Amino acid sequence: MPTDERESQTQAGPVKGEFIPPPEVADSDERADALPQQEEFWRPPTRFGSVPVEKEPLGWDRRRGFRKLFPQVLLPFQVVERVAFGHPALEPNRLFWGDNLHVMRQLPSESIDLIYIDPPFFSGRQYNVIFGDQNELRSFSDEHGLWAGGMPGYLIWLNARLYEMKRLLKKTGSIYVHLDWHASHYVKVEMDKIFGYDSFVNEVIWYYSNAGGRSGRRCARKHDVLLFYAKGATYFFDYKAAKVPRVQDTDKFSSYFKTDPDGRQYQEVRTKTKTYRYYLDDPKIPDDVWAIQQMGQHDTTERIGYPTQKPENVVERAVVLSCPPGGVVADFFCGGGTTAAVAQRLGRRWIACDQSRVAVAITADRLARGAEQLMLEEVTTPIPDFTIEHWGVYETQRLSAMPPEQFRAFVLRCFGAIDEERQAGIHGMKGAIPVWVGEPNPRKGVSAADVQDFANAVRKTLRYKQDNLRDGIMLAWAFRQDALDAADRLRRLEQTDLNFIRLDQVRIDSPRFREQVAALTTKAADYENFLTFVQPPRVEVGHKRIASRTYRFDVSETAVLNAGAKIINVQWDFDYGKRFSSTPGYSFVRGAKKEPELQAQYEFPDTGRKRIACKVQDDMGGEGLWTGEIEVS
Repeated sequence: MPTDERESQTQAGPVKGEFIPPPEVADSDERADALPQQEEFWRPPTRFGSVPVEKEPLGWDRRRGFRKLFPQVLLPFQVVERVAFGHPALEPNRLFWGDNLHVMRQLPSESIDLIYIDPPFFSGRQYNVIFGDQNELRSFSDEHGLWAGGMPGYLIWLNARLYEMKRLLKKTGSIYVHLDWHASHYVKVEMDKIFGYDSFVNEVIWYYSNAGGRSGRRCARKHDVLLFYAKGATYFFDYKAAKVPRVQDTDKFSSYFKTDPDGRQYQEVRTKTKTYRYYLDDPKIPDDVWAIQQMGQHDTTERIGYPTQKPENVVERAVVLSCPPGGVVADFFCGGGTTAAVAQRLGRRWIACDQSRVAVAITADRLARGAEQLMLEEVTTPIPDFTIEHWGVYETQRLSAMPPEQFRAFVLRCFGAIDEERQAGIHGMKGAIPVWVGEPNPRKGVSAADVQDFANAVRKTLRYKQDNLRDGIMLAWAFRQDALDAADRLRRLEQTDLNFIRLDQVRIDSPRFREQVAALTTKAADYENFLTFVQPPRVEVGHKRIASRTYRFDVSETAVLNAGAKIINVQWDFDYGKRFSSTPGYSFVRGAKKEPELQAQYEFPDTGRKRIACKVQDDMGGEGLWTGEIEVS
């Protein structure tokens, strides 16, 4: 682990550049009690005879659970950034880029107090594509995406993730699933099977009068649905924290109210055995209809530019009701980061994840700006750092900066080999076959001398001497021609010399390297693009003064280094300091055709030397950063 990046010996959690290995998970069958036992609930009356009733969620296999359709893939987390706010001893919050199912499978059980998710609605592929990067497009594809198989396919895709969320919740934890009219009733039936019918708490209606569709053929659609389930019977719920006021017309109904000696107004309700006193200045228990307006189209305080963004007030109510102060909130479809932003503002810990690299960039930026605002307001609760971690798609540039031993451990793990061989010249084993790993630097190709040294190391193994083993595997970014020729000569010796060696030379960025993962692809899940490597764009920024203190900036000369990729988002920070924090209105800007704007115009508040930063994301997951200074006049 690099020690020079640690701010102190007391820093908690990982630092930038580290890899977090996946947990050791036994590939065992599902437990018999993995799903709630609800035999009586699902048993049809005997008078109906033998009626088939599906008691298990769609996609469930009694032996393998959801791992039959969605096999488990364990890959390291790459910590690409740690955004610091001055409290390194606090365990950092975590922001993940990757497939949320596999990210969740590597998180510890019973570690989360509240999960709030706003998954894609069953409302059409194009409506749900927000950012447009390739990971997002693949998830909505017709072949393996969540639309494959219509409503059953959507439910199977979601069920596998809900099942993992249940595992992650603490015994006192809760989950809110945000949906609309397209699928909420179908999802509730599935959640009854996963969480248990008795674990259902509320169907919350979020009502908004200022948005929603209208038609002369039906009533206007003015609400969404939040399905609220608890993990267990003793779930956390603090209605007073929601601070919903008791709205009463005390003038019209004055005879109903009394005043106590302290001057507080109250109302008494009598039953046969008890008298209940309700004070008007005490909050009431929120009902299951939340009348909270949608954000206006021209809102500049919250709206960041994508169409399905939800207002913070909706998420805030769920957080204060169902997560204790200092507890952990998670959102595995984080989009623009509303849930994490609310959790950070309210002093909760958080975990966020999205399959879109752009969504993760926007979320990170929003959280950095939110933390800076909290620090300006001198909030007393310390703000933890947060890490940005990648799963399944890794940045080559950051890999190249790793120490050789750490790089080799990462490569061996991803290839399905183990780092147990202690013989000189051999780095690991894949089954009975020795494995060698090249240098982290992609420009340093494997040479003929490396090939010969590895062949000699293989010849010294007991397996070579006693079991007639003649195979080895070399993993590297690149192989020089003399290395290829040397391996070919060793193979040709098989015809004439017992000292032959068959060396398989595998490029780390090739399909051959990830074939063990791709082979797990099923009809329901496409793993072809897991375990891939990306390069950051080479960002080039031009600028031109067009008026007093007003400049136009242009990134159209940026070079995208990933084959077949294109720029998908541009972010600007016109007051760049310790950390990147985009200027409001410059985080997710789209043109008339919903294409990213490659030019930006900005009027500086004053003249002088200004430091500027620009982040560019491509649609394969590469992200590049440019910084520079200009003299504003």
